[in-house]
Amino acid sequence: MRVPPFERYARFSQGAALLVVGAIIGAAVYQSIFFTSFNSLKNVTMEMEDKLQQYEDDIKRLNQFKDQHTVIKSIQPVLEEAREKPVSPPLDELTKNELKKRIKEDLSVLIGRSIYDIDSDAKLARLLLESKVYMDVHGSNFRVGIKTMLVVDNVLRVWFVPVKLTPG
Repeated sequence: MRVPPFERYARFSQGAALLVVGAIIGAAVYQSIFFTSFNSLKNVTMEMEDKLQQYEDDIKRLNQFKDQHTVIKSIQPVLEEAREKPVSPPLDELTKNELKKRIKEDLSVLIGRSIYDIDSDAKLARLLLESKVYMDVHGSNFRVGIKTMLVVDNVLRVWFVPVKLTPG
């Protein structure tokens, strides 16, 4: 039995190998582009779901307190970046939304309270959340400090600074 010389098929083998390597590299590039766009879509979706939940809660509370004009009707936490010890790496959207959600739940006791009694309520909120540690927020622990509280148009805005705690 005679074996044909391999030199005849060298160009064909190189072309087939180049085609296979190109397909593998193209698939890897396509997968990275797909993953990046899917990740950004997931972040936008989570942000939109958070806003939708906030709007639904606001509508429910506004209907509940529609005849009372001097009460806190909703709470809006605002994340402020730490100046002296910034969180490294920067927080992702899921962690930010989870922290805002937990702070909103903790301060929900202030909804329905008179805006004229905000001085005593602010002291209460500061005592509740002063250096409060939120455990297991997407795998990390955070200490939260309230910087400012302000009531505008029956909305209590709370500016807070998260500090990531190191394990140990």
